[in-house]
Amino acid sequence: MGSILSGAEAASLVRALPGVDAVGLEARAAGLATRSVKAASKAKAIDLAISMIDLTTLEGADTPGKVRSLASKALRPDGDAPSTAAVCVYPAMVPTAVEVLKGSAVKVASVATGFPSGQLPLDIRLADTEAAVRAGADEIDMVINRGAFLSGDLERVFHEIKAVKAASGDARLKVILETGELVTYDDVRRASWLAMYAGADFIKTSTGKVGVNATLPVTLLMLQAVRDYRALTGVQVGVKPAGGIRNTKDAIKYLVCVNEILGDPWLSNEWFRFGASSLLNDLLMQRQKLKTGHYSGPDYVTVD
Repeated sequence: MGSILSGAEAASLVRALPGVDAVGLEARAAGLATRSVKAASKAKAIDLAISMIDLTTLEGADTPGKVRSLASKALRPDGDAPSTAAVCVYPAMVPTAVEVLKGSAVKVASVATGFPSGQLPLDIRLADTEAAVRAGADEIDMVINRGAFLSGDLERVFHEIKAVKAASGDARLKVILETGELVTYDDVRRASWLAMYAGADFIKTSTGKVGVNATLPVTLLMLQAVRDYRALTGVQVGVKPAGGIRNTKDAIKYLVCVNEILGDPWLSNEWFRFGASSLLNDLLMQRQKLKTGHYSGPDYVTVD
């Protein structure tokens, strides 16, 4: 449906969306967060969460050596633990990640489009995307222009997402809403639908570079949006909470929400991801605890 809508049509549909019941949303998220998980289910949930991680490094001090180490960890996190879903890096580091991950199931994801602000001219953002894809990126994580969105220029945001989708070619496109800057639940819902109408393969909460990143209520709202979008259009879209998810307890809360709202069709790394760096270490420590009955020392996992 997104491919046949004009920008004006998409903007009109998005503006007509009903407002979000904030109290009800937060109460539902709080209720789901209290669900208990038995030990056998916890072990499966930990492995599932590991397999859903986009292991990420997005620092100015990133080096080829750091990216090689991270990619190697993504391939073989620990013993018989599953590989992560992807390694997410800046475009300049894509060739290094591709070198390590070539021939594996681990994807190379690259942030592009003037990450994290999204404020560069469109032609530069498109060139950034095309360069990452030429270098071998399997996935592109783009940021929307929040200034345009918040000023009400929804058609511009729609057309920019469509242009990046076209520039991405066969690479899957994750559209970062930067929900911490959208502030209201109503705007998160509007941005989610606008991105999906424009052709997003995933909608993603955050860059991890602002004060407020992924939260359970916001992610729950985005899960509801992709559920309703598939019911309307038949098109399935993934969800990626990113930033601030650092421990196993929190990761399981997100998986409970996915299971409750979307069910089995989304419970794989094809349709749900965690954008994280430190989360993997805690998952591995908890996994070891379940297997051995005790925690390993602080040097059991690598420091990324």
